[in-house]
Amino acid sequence: MIQFGKNIFHTVFIIIKLFFYGLPFYALRYSVCARSKKHNALKAIGRSLTRFLQNNGPSFIKLGQILSTRPDLTGQEISSELSRLQDRLKPFDFSYVREEIRTHFGKEISEIFSEFEETPRAAASIAQVHKAIKKDGSVVAVKILRPNIEKRFAQDISFFKFFIGFIKLFSSESFKRLKLTEVVSMLYDVVKFELDLRFEAAACDTIKQNCAKDPGFLAPTIHWDLISTRILVTSWIDGIPVNDKERILNSGIDPKIIAQNLAISFFNQAYRDGFFHADLHQGNIFALNNGDIAMVDFGIVGALPKADRMYIAEILYGFITRDYDRVAEVHFKAGYVPLSQNKTTFMLACRAIGEPIIGRPVNQISIAHLLKQLLEVTKQFNMETQPQLLLLQKTMVTLEGVGYSIYPDVNMWQLAEPWIKNWAHDNFGIKARANDLYHNVRYTVERIPSILDDIDKLTSHFTDHIIIRKKRSNLISTAIIGFAAGLACVTLILLA
Repeated sequence: MIQFGKNIFHTVFIIIKLFFYGLPFYALRYSVCARSKKHNALKAIGRSLTRFLQNNGPSFIKLGQILSTRPDLTGQEISSELSRLQDRLKPFDFSYVREEIRTHFGKEISEIFSEFEETPRAAASIAQVHKAIKKDGSVVAVKILRPNIEKRFAQDISFFKFFIGFIKLFSSESFKRLKLTEVVSMLYDVVKFELDLRFEAAACDTIKQNCAKDPGFLAPTIHWDLISTRILVTSWIDGIPVNDKERILNSGIDPKIIAQNLAISFFNQAYRDGFFHADLHQGNIFALNNGDIAMVDFGIVGALPKADRMYIAEILYGFITRDYDRVAEVHFKAGYVPLSQNKTTFMLACRAIGEPIIGRPVNQISIAHLLKQLLEVTKQFNMETQPQLLLLQKTMVTLEGVGYSIYPDVNMWQLAEPWIKNWAHDNFGIKARANDLYHNVRYTVERIPSILDDIDKLTSHFTDHIIIRKKRSNLISTAIIGFAAGLACVTLILLA
């Protein structure tokens, strides 16, 4: 009852805030405006929602970040506005940092570190980061979760669920299209991993190992002896944030090299390895003195199975060669579009997307924009939501924006063209297909003993079943014969 009362009070408070930021007004304007003005009305809702979320604490900021990755739930206009959310909050007190290190490692700060900056270098919704030097001289970044952040998120998620049920009673259809229940479920799934920094350590270490031999890319080294659920220690990245273009130019670093390294490193992660950094805003990317790039903050990562990687590559190749029949065929083969849909109609829709884009000069083609339009069209053909593709598309949009801010004169995908050709050759050539066939045959051969064992168990099961049924049948037959014999004897006695 107490929690119910708190939720009611919190709901009233949130509704007042929603009115303060103008959300109900913008939603009403969207519902009554002409179709030609719907786009601008949705942008206004997105800007208002962004301001509201920005000023309501960690859970609301994280909710906005989740929404920004799901244009299928919010619409592209609102999603693009939410991507502007700034994940910055007031730092928490340094005494808490001391206490956490003592609690998790059983030592005082001075016993582990020779130097430790009390003022954090970054303070975000979930954690803040300090620069420090270990006793062995290693310069490190120390990331520590905010006080009681787990409890705060649990309370807020409980409130979000209550608020959704309340607001559905009064909201219009245009507001219900946000599918808020699904969004809160996504928030819970994402946050439960971000609130355990061991998962971020594992993600960072995985990408570092995957890209160990890649020139032009660096990921932090994990200090596994100083990792816990609430503390993450990595090597310090001494670079220039890519949004500080003036410092980059003054340092003599070639912006074109930075943009090229950024594009190629993303292709390596997403298409070669199928595991990529999915939060590539400018604050998470640094330029090093030699033109290499470094990425930090691996709290949000994306996974792309090999099948999806191959399908996307085939789709893009089909667009580039204007083979729209192939584009449509791949969508149906991959199961992205249901077989009940008309393939010819879908092919025409793909042509309508591809021709205006492919006809442009190479340095004006945006792969992210192409995927965005494709996802919007496939939605009209009842394509089931593919979160991994949406996260990929959103990351590519962000990446293109970062690349353009670094070096606006050259398209990032044009810079990566040699890599793309080599990747396509390695994955679509005869050698690649023969290699796939070899691995499939090898896997099948390796599975034969297990398959035979399963068949043997199944055969034994049926044999036992038949024997049991036969024994049971014999018992029943004996009982029937015995009963008949007994009945005959009784009959004879009675007749006598």
